[in-house]
Amino acid sequence: MNSKLIWLALFVILLVSASFAPQKKKKVVFFGDSITQAGVSPNGYITVLDKTLKQQGINDYELIGAGIGGNKVYDLYLRMEDDVLSKSPDIVIIYVGVNDVWHKRSFGTGTDPDKFEKFYRAIIKKLQAANAKVIVCTPATIGEKNDYSNEQDGDLNKYSNIIRNMAKDLNLPLVDLRKLFTDYEKSNNSQNTDKGVLTVDGVHLNDLGNEMVSKAMWEQIKNIR
Repeated sequence: MNSKLIWLALFVILLVSASFAPQKKKKVVFFGDSITQAGVSPNGYITVLDKTLKQQGINDYELIGAGIGGNKVYDLYLRMEDDVLSKSPDIVIIYVGVNDVWHKRSFGTGTDPDKFEKFYRAIIKKLQAANAKVIVCTPATIGEKNDYSNEQDGDLNKYSNIIRNMAKDLNLPLVDLRKLFTDYEKSNNSQNTDKGVLTVDGVHLNDLGNEMVSKAMWEQIKNIR
């Protein structure tokens, strides 16, 4: 066998080997508060999405939860290095804002709008510097009444608009959970109850809420190349 045939044979072997090599999975980190912490529970939105993808034969994603209860945007910033960047993610979904609003009433704390945006932008900048693709989400709900009579609807809408404007300014994919939930409540919460439709307590997701969030997030994840 001459040298040309040897090199051709080696080339063919390499091609065949490459075709059977396991594909590197994209690491997707879900970065947030207690809603995301619960996302890895048996009925949580991260678990639901993982099961759905496997049922559809989609095996090229590794889904990682990085949620801690009570977290606000500056908590995410402070633990980003250890809990997100250390995992070398390809995609990071930021889902924060509920506690930044909610804790103003419940604990007398929270995050002022200007500081919320400043920390949020700093998180995005640091993630992008590490070559991670970023998806942002609006906070869904603090109370499920459909007539905007929940006590903190005004602030929740304001902080959601901050995230929407950042997404537009920075050309980032947006999962607009605030709009998704309010639209659903208008059509499906005929009793105008403050919980029990998409959440168990007005904030944390029930099974239907988890299903909706998983679908909405996948719509953005699947478009990232």
